[in-house]
Amino acid sequence: MKILKIAIIALLLMGFSNLKSNEKSDELKNKILKNIRCLICQGQSVYDSESEFSSSIKLIVDKKINDGLEEKEIYFYLREKYGDWIIYDPKLNKNTYILWFLPLLFFLVGGAIIYKKIQKKNEK
Repeated sequence: MKILKIAIIALLLMGFSNLKSNEKSDELKNKILKNIRCLICQGQSVYDSESEFSSSIKLIVDKKINDGLEEKEIYFYLREKYGDWIIYDPKLNKNTYILWFLPLLFFLVGGAIIYKKIQKKNEK
């Protein structure tokens, strides 16, 4: 009888820990899917999209998580297969310099134009 109680408690604990790990993997999966761009849809993440491409990426991410890969490893795999464009937050490298520095350049040029206009207005 005591062994039966211990077995039941052990099964309940295993089920509880399995439930916790499923919740963690679901959170990780959703986090990754929200940071991956659907290459078919305009401006949608894979998480929000219902395209065939998104469905296949969801399956790939799920399989990679079940295989034990970490978030960075999954992003690396997707970058290798689809390019840097698939990730919403691309790494800074020679191919993405323009993505990172173009907004700064626009800000500086815009500021210089506004500064010149204010200077001309004050001279009159």
